[in-house]
Amino acid sequence: MKSFHEFIFGDARDMSGIGDRSVALIVTSPPYPMIDMWDHAFGQLSPKSVEALGGGEGKHAFELMHLELDRVWQACRRVLIPGGIACINIGDAVRTIDGQFQMFANHARIIQAMLRLGFTQLPDILWRKPTNAPNKFMGSGMLPGCAYVTYEHEYVLIFRNGGKRAFESRSEKALRRQSAYFWEERNVWFSDVWFGLVGASQRLGKASARKRSAAFPFELAYRLICMHSIYDDTVLDPFAGTGTTSVAAIAAGRHSIGVEIESGLQPQIEKNLLSAPDVGRRRLQERLQAHRRFIADRMENGKPPKHRNANYDFGVVTAQERDMLFYAPISVKWIEDQDYEAVYVTGQ
Repeated sequence: MKSFHEFIFGDARDMSGIGDRSVALIVTSPPYPMIDMWDHAFGQLSPKSVEALGGGEGKHAFELMHLELDRVWQACRRVLIPGGIACINIGDAVRTIDGQFQMFANHARIIQAMLRLGFTQLPDILWRKPTNAPNKFMGSGMLPGCAYVTYEHEYVLIFRNGGKRAFESRSEKALRRQSAYFWEERNVWFSDVWFGLVGASQRLGKASARKRSAAFPFELAYRLICMHSIYDDTVLDPFAGTGTTSVAAIAAGRHSIGVEIESGLQPQIEKNLLSAPDVGRRRLQERLQAHRRFIADRMENGKPPKHRNANYDFGVVTAQERDMLFYAPISVKWIEDQDYEAVYVTGQ
């Protein structure tokens, strides 16, 4: 088995190089409006947003920034297949504008934009981020009236392009069965709160590149890809950064496309892609070992599994897990331009 991975260095507002209805899943984390590290980036896209910030017009600046993101979501709607899923990791912002502290609800504004475009909103996930902050409050400390809570979560907003995806051909149905996840993984992954996922370390050289990338964790992207796509699907990240989504796609045996405006990230992207086989094999072994322990524990507790997986001859809880087949990436190589090929063997 092989998977293919393309990087496009360009503006996500114009993804004309990606065909209509060619992408099954979008996993991305855009720049967060009203977070100061992204002010310059949004200023390049919308100079008026910088003017609004400078003039103390926070609400106007917030809207101008989101208008640029709206153009990306519109392009995403075009490239998604019917029933395709868009997962958007976003955090809200708190900021003092003209002496007034307030919150800017990025997640709510993106929901409004996606609904206007015709997406169907699905239940979201709260990513509860680990924190070492010594204080759990901000403002007036122990005095009532002017204190406010510290935000320690982000959202993973989930939308579907129209109705449920149809798996009609025999090959699609077979790939869907092979792409199943374990029953015990489902119970964790489909919870509405995710704990303990640590943000990715950047280790970028150029200062300008560091300012332009804020990668989410590999595990966040990996789970979403396993949950919402099947083998032979293509996963798109319109804000690719250092390539975390593509690394997760390689690990999960899916194709990917990454769009990134900052060409200075290219060396780190390539380094991450070339390391993806090690990451993928390690994650696959963790899954298989965890499942074998889970089945052993059930048997010790007098709950033997009713089904067996045909490819691995271990017990599984449901009939839907009987055809699961894992692919372990063994190599990634550059093909041409910004295209890469991953090669797999059946994972044990």
